[in-house]
Amino acid sequence: MEIHDILQPLDFAVVGLYLVTLIGIGYWVSFKKKRDANENLFLAGNSLRWPSIGFTMWGTNVGPSMLIASASIGYTTGVVAGNFAWYAFIFVFLLAVVFAPRYLGTRVQTLPEFMGKRFGPSTQNILAWYTIITVLISWLSLTLFAGGILIRQILNLPLWLSVVILILIAAFFTIAGGLKAIAYTNVFQMLLLILVSLVLTLTGLYKVGGVGELVANTPGEYWNLLLPADDPNYPWVAIALGYPVMGVWFWCTDQSMVQSVLGAKNLKEGQLGANFTGWLKILDVALFIIPGIICYVLFPDLDNPDEAYMTMVTKLLPVGMTGLVMAVLIAALVSTIDSALNALSTVFTMDIYVKRYRPAASQKQIVKVGRVVTVLGAVIAIFLTLAIDSIKGLNLFDVFQSILGFIAPPMSVVFLFGVLWRKTTTKAANTVLLFGTILSLSIGVLYLWIFPNAEYVFWPHFLLLSFYIFVFLAVLIMVVSYIDRNRKDLYVNTLDYGAIPKLTNQVKWLWIALIIVMVGMYLLFNGH
Repeated sequence: MEIHDILQPLDFAVVGLYLVTLIGIGYWVSFKKKRDANENLFLAGNSLRWPSIGFTMWGTNVGPSMLIASASIGYTTGVVAGNFAWYAFIFVFLLAVVFAPRYLGTRVQTLPEFMGKRFGPSTQNILAWYTIITVLISWLSLTLFAGGILIRQILNLPLWLSVVILILIAAFFTIAGGLKAIAYTNVFQMLLLILVSLVLTLTGLYKVGGVGELVANTPGEYWNLLLPADDPNYPWVAIALGYPVMGVWFWCTDQSMVQSVLGAKNLKEGQLGANFTGWLKILDVALFIIPGIICYVLFPDLDNPDEAYMTMVTKLLPVGMTGLVMAVLIAALVSTIDSALNALSTVFTMDIYVKRYRPAASQKQIVKVGRVVTVLGAVIAIFLTLAIDSIKGLNLFDVFQSILGFIAPPMSVVFLFGVLWRKTTTKAANTVLLFGTILSLSIGVLYLWIFPNAEYVFWPHFLLLSFYIFVFLAVLIMVVSYIDRNRKDLYVNTLDYGAIPKLTNQVKWLWIALIIVMVGMYLLFNGH
């Protein structure tokens, strides 16, 4: 029986009520609440406090691929995919203590603008287009594809219509209220997400007979975060070396993720918000992966592991509650899509339109262009999503992670060297951004489509490939900088961080506490 055949009218009523409430909150924030005429739409007037920052970062990260694919991988391999959530704390920490003080100290609105001050307008222009393409592919299109499949399961609609419905809801928030509307609704959405997923996990544990029974009825390796080096899916070496490349790009240099920190009221709020994100990431395993493991025990004969999450929802939760889960899944989709649309609009407007074409544009003109770009981005994303639908036989979670792995190396290298090595030159940064991106994406196309890993066994793991590309580009940026160092026309770095303040005691102790907890988690989930 299909999922949409199990659903009752009450479930659809709950979804409808939820969406009306969500739009009501967005409308109130966007149109009824008084706003300063000169307020920065994109950075919420630099008014965000740590709860909004934490929930927005986590909400941007928690898309349908997280919910559906994490349960699927929990069903087939156990907690190992938890590395993609728990290993992240190191890079969120790096954002808080290394990158955020510099981003906020220079008062930039976008990360291409930051790199423009470091390396000059040529780098800013390359990075702006790079960021736009990245947001369109990795955030909008993949998220819409996963979400379209989910809506198609629930409503039995064609994919194109499912995608259009999703993007219309998301575009409403971005066009109407910018980051502040997104931040307000994200708090509401993420609290619901925690509640519903927690209910699902606890209900499943009750049906299984408790944690002891769950562990007793699953293979021991299901409870290890670090698997042997010869494991075909997630060897520990690939995760240890490859994830940091993705982690630096994703958590420290990606506009969609860092946007809410750039909108922080002050540095302390930004650092506390990043810390709060680290604590929220702990929930990922319990809320998204454990339900898949529970499903493995309760329903061991699933034809398709991708159905693990929705199987748990439809078989274990009562009518009405199933509707609430659907509503929250739609919320997770909208959260990721509207944050990505906002980032796309910000980068194009500030780094291309204002920087290159209209330096004297008024705030009203800037907002108008931003809204037009949001609509155009949404339309392009729909067509890209339908193109992705033509790709068959690929695991959504692995495709998502591998695409991130192939996008990440050039950005990680340029930002790390740009911030931490003063001798890095503009030519070296641009070489890595242009040549490195072509190299990295070409290897990705070969790996995923032309000589797919499933058929050609000569490939290393995609995370190791990402690491090898990173090392090559790191050597390249040092060599080009060394050759280029004596040129007379070198761009003079105009970044001025001001005095970088020390961590406050509150920030310091919260990070120490998080680090201790995460080390404890890795000790607990190994050796089984």
